[in-house]
Amino acid sequence: MAEVSNKQVIFKDYISGFPTDADMYITTSTISLKVPEGSKAVLVKNLYLSCDPYMRPRMTYTTDSYVDSFKPGSVIEGYGVAKVLDSGHPNFSKGDLVWGFTNWEEYSLITSTEMLIKIPTTDVPLSYYTGILGMPGLTAYAGFYEICTPKKGEYVYVSAASGAVGQLVGQFAKLLGCYVVGSAGSKEKVDLLKNKFGFDEAFNYKEETDLVACLKSTAHMSHIPVYRKIKPPPLCFPLGFLFQCEEEFLNAILSFLARYFPEGIDIYFDNVGGKMLDAVLLNMRVHGRIAACGMISQYNLDKLEGVCNLINIIIKQVRMQGFVITSYYHLYPKYLEMVLPHIKEGKIVYVEDTVEGLESAPQALIGLFSGRNVGKQVVVVARE
Repeated sequence: MAEVSNKQVIFKDYISGFPTDADMYITTSTISLKVPEGSKAVLVKNLYLSCDPYMRPRMTYTTDSYVDSFKPGSVIEGYGVAKVLDSGHPNFSKGDLVWGFTNWEEYSLITSTEMLIKIPTTDVPLSYYTGILGMPGLTAYAGFYEICTPKKGEYVYVSAASGAVGQLVGQFAKLLGCYVVGSAGSKEKVDLLKNKFGFDEAFNYKEETDLVACLKSTAHMSHIPVYRKIKPPPLCFPLGFLFQCEEEFLNAILSFLARYFPEGIDIYFDNVGGKMLDAVLLNMRVHGRIAACGMISQYNLDKLEGVCNLINIIIKQVRMQGFVITSYYHLYPKYLEMVLPHIKEGKIVYVEDTVEGLESAPQALIGLFSGRNVGKQVVVVARE
């Protein structure tokens, strides 16, 4: 069969710091639109590609991760939505719509189909399978319901709350009857959290001079004897507040009135790590839960930031757990059963930030790390 041209995004070489245009480039190759004889591969036309924060660590060489580093000179790999053009696999047929791991190119020959899932319904936007009905949606569901084990009336805080995962966690919490506060990096995103996603409160972390004060819980006052024994390491207090002595540290903690969480935080859904996590640890309630979903604040640092306030996990009997979504794929049918009716009834909304064309993909990915996107970042390669 004759070959067709195939535009691709190539990863150039391993990086440190923030990714730039120079780290990726566009090229054109050719591809046959027929699966090789005897192969169980699937040949797809890519429709939508997903830009996700976890892709940044893949741009640095490591052998100690749950997902392989990208290979220099190879096509970038990521989640996407595609249409099957030809298949040698018994579970997939020509015309099927699928989501899962594909490549950043117009057409892909997928030989490892374990991460490929048939799309069961098309009465919602197909692009939703890069987000609310794909990996980010299942991440929000598993992290909130399975890891955080929420209860009605609890106090929930979500960082990076306007992103692909955070916007859903907040809405799930509201449906359950929780009090929900989110943080984001612009006034536009804060307005989105409160006026579209229904968060009780939201704040722009870039405008906060002290996140400890912002999230402050008066519950700390009952632990004065404990905190008097804790002296912060030099130059290690979160968010740039460098207290020179134990008493100054204590007074600063106790001097702020509660703003968003006067009674402390029951659940923290952490998408950023770093200084935000350090501040939250000071404000958790007894038996609080933290879902460590992502740490985007650390992905571009050559030297990772330390966390100073881990002792609060002991003092407050807090459970903090990291998770990888591939361990929860078995919950996908259950998740769809829950979320699809909410989407159709308008009880859950989802915001996407779309760019057109494969050539726009590198800039779209780079923009995640400066907060340029508003909502789930999607690249439209083709509309069938």
